[in-house]
Amino acid sequence: MTHGPLPWKGRVIETILPHRAPFLFVDRIDALEPDRRIVGTRVWSPAEAVISLPDGSRAVPVAYLAECMAQVGAVLILAKPENLGKLIFFLGIDHARFRAPVRPGDELRVEATVRRLRSRMGALGGRALVGDRLIADGEMTFALGGEVPV
Repeated sequence: MTHGPLPWKGRVIETILPHRAPFLFVDRIDALEPDRRIVGTRVWSPAEAVISLPDGSRAVPVAYLAECMAQVGAVLILAKPENLGKLIFFLGIDHARFRAPVRPGDELRVEATVRRLRSRMGALGGRALVGDRLIADGEMTFALGGEVPV
């Protein structure tokens, strides 16, 4: 199955990931090099910025940012023809650093690169940026499971 030319949005991403709103944190896939690298984006809404900061502004929880990086990485793995329809399990994020808050309206660019890739497990390096500013990074581990239940 081919997903068509990039960028991928909405329905195309939903054919790859099992996530749905309000837990789908990928708006667009801008670049993909199979088994190597992916770039995706997410624009955060005011409803997702549920953390109150000392200056009175609001920010997106870091758990949402980690999940966003994991979901972009999952698209890289699940878009492969042999992995279509499989479940992917986010096992963890190591060496995670969250350097600055993400606010409503910010466009987060997520880059994930393959560190290790085996048939059923692997690790991806992830970086999240707003503009040129590094917001978060870490190494994500995952495992592939069986088929998505219908």
